[in-house]
Amino acid sequence: MEWTSIIAIYALFWVLSAFLVMPFGIRTHDEADVAKVQGQADSAPVNFQPGRIALRAAVLAAVLFGLYYANYVNGWITPNDLNFFGTPPGYEG
Repeated sequence: MEWTSIIAIYALFWVLSAFLVMPFGIRTHDEADVAKVQGQADSAPVNFQPGRIALRAAVLAAVLFGLYYANYVNGWITPNDLNFFGTPPGYEG
């Protein structure tokens, strides 16, 4: 696998991981008993920490990419394993 492919696939895993870990640990002002600023949305977080989210996403992305790369090297799951509907009619490949 080329190193550029490794970077691109890890970046995809990182973005996915960031969206997965973003809601964990976030509390609203009502949950934290903190006064709201006038005009603030009720769902606005009181303790948003983008650095912590980025770090959690990086760790999760590394684990997911490690599993992906191990499967790539060892061939545990191949596209043929994911063919749930059989060979399409008229396909000669």
